[in-house]
Amino acid sequence: QAQLVESGGDLVQAGGSLRLSCSASGRILSRNAVDWFRQAPGNQRELVARITTDGSTHYADSVMGRFTISRDYTKNTVLLQMNNLKPEDSATYYCHTRVVVNVEGAYADNWGQGTQVTVSS
Repeated sequence: QAQLVESGGDLVQAGGSLRLSCSASGRILSRNAVDWFRQAPGNQRELVARITTDGSTHYADSVMGRFTISRDYTKNTVLLQMNNLKPEDSATYYCHTRVVVNVEGAYADNWGQGTQVTVSS
């Protein structure tokens, strides 16, 4: 399985901004849809944003208009720009890809270790 590495998490005040980055070796990020998930203590992991191989994006309603997912092809990374952060955005953020590994459709889920985002009120 591929190793994904997240970075950019930090402590920030409400209304502030952060930019998270997901990197990986090889072409796994550019050849597959990439997701950002988040998980707060006691909560289920939830999808925050997705970018497909053709650049289409999808956002959770809770972050629509505040978060932007994008690809940086020069650095082989996927970014999550987070603006107007709220305390409820506090969570561990994970990068994820799902890679089809054979013609039968078997797949492998790749996750990073996560990066912590804390938003103070």
